[in-house]
Amino acid sequence: MSKYSIAIHGGAGTILPEEMTRDLERQFHGALEEALGAGKKVLENGGKAADAVVASVEVLEECPLFNAGKGAVFAHNGRHILEASIMDGAAQDAGAVAGLQHIRNPIRLARAVMEKSQHVMLIGAGAEAFAREHNLEFVGNEWFSTDFRKRQLALIRDSQEVALDHSVLEKQKKFGTVGAVARDQFGNLAAATSTGGVTNKRWGRVGDSPLIGCGTYAENGVAAVSATGYGEAFIRRAVAHDLIARMKYGQQTLEQAGHGLVHQELLPLGGEGGLIAVDARGNISMPFNSDGMYRGYATADQFETLIYQP
Repeated sequence: MSKYSIAIHGGAGTILPEEMTRDLERQFHGALEEALGAGKKVLENGGKAADAVVASVEVLEECPLFNAGKGAVFAHNGRHILEASIMDGAAQDAGAVAGLQHIRNPIRLARAVMEKSQHVMLIGAGAEAFAREHNLEFVGNEWFSTDFRKRQLALIRDSQEVALDHSVLEKQKKFGTVGAVARDQFGNLAAATSTGGVTNKRWGRVGDSPLIGCGTYAENGVAAVSATGYGEAFIRRAVAHDLIARMKYGQQTLEQAGHGLVHQELLPLGGEGGLIAVDARGNISMPFNSDGMYRGYATADQFETLIYQP
């Protein structure tokens, strides 16, 4: 049994080495290493799994390379609209937020909902009013913007389509969500997920990331899960909870459950993407059915970040 374990992801999709510059590859590895290191530090110092996943996700929200927080994609109306969720496997407490436009770190607000309210999910103006009452940091919506995201929206805005964080300027296609899962030294599990959604989204579209049981789930004694990919498919299959159910009731291993969902259940629904998960013994699984997934994992004696298929 691993003393502690943590895994992170930063999106999946058509990510090929021949289409990645060495400099950009170094940037991605560096950002993943920073995020993974932040969570690992919490765990090695005896911190809680929930603290570790928040620490890792916050780093990814601050990095413009990923579609969460700074660097989030644009909705059709030219605004950034953010989502996040967290679940603590010990008491199965959960918090989720959607429709945010001014909260610098959505994962912090999701955690505040979990710990300081009697609710699980808050959205829009109400969620931001709750954030103000609890002194979370607000920023102007333009703070999340990058020139790259502006060009993405400009090339697709007049169509009726959305882009799942794939680059319409380059050949790479990325499904941009960030997340983390962890098992701490006391055996507690936690999962967290954050995203800017899809480019050119309309009508208040919400993906799987803030939906407990779809993009995020954790249960002590079983596993913690964070997903990334085509959100509608992950919602239809309730992927995060289904993985738990396969292990809890079907006696599948973590690897069997994750592989079956990602490679057999999701693909018929167009569900390109993947997930990261950690079980009660600290085993880690990171299956994905796309060409690549930004990811990393760490234990007391391991530390690695990866991008492409093995």
